[in-house]
Amino acid sequence: MFAPILKYKKEKHVEILQHLNKLRILQKVDKCSEPGQIGRLLRREGLYSSHLTTWRRARDKGVLQAMKPRKRGRKLKERNPLTSEVARLQKENRKLENKLKQAELIIEAQKKILSFWE
Repeated sequence: MFAPILKYKKEKHVEILQHLNKLRILQKVDKCSEPGQIGRLLRREGLYSSHLTTWRRARDKGVLQAMKPRKRGRKLKERNPLTSEVARLQKENRKLENKLKQAELIIEAQKKILSFWE
């Protein structure tokens, strides 16, 4: 359609610059108040009026705003309030399972000793 302001080797950067360029042109068009200013702007930029209509629709939908650079890095996850409760219950469950194993071993030993007496 048209050349971006700057060209980078990576496609993502070029795409972001194209969207920023579209927003810049739309801002200039919105500032035009006299008849013929928009036509001069379109000729200077090498654009058609149909470009403006599609870009305006995209801007109204929020597509062009979504292409702005975002904060990098890990996204903060919302902490689940039940996480600590689940961890506590799992720990308690492990302790109880260990006690149960010990009790079963003691019962087995008692059965063997009792069988020797009989």
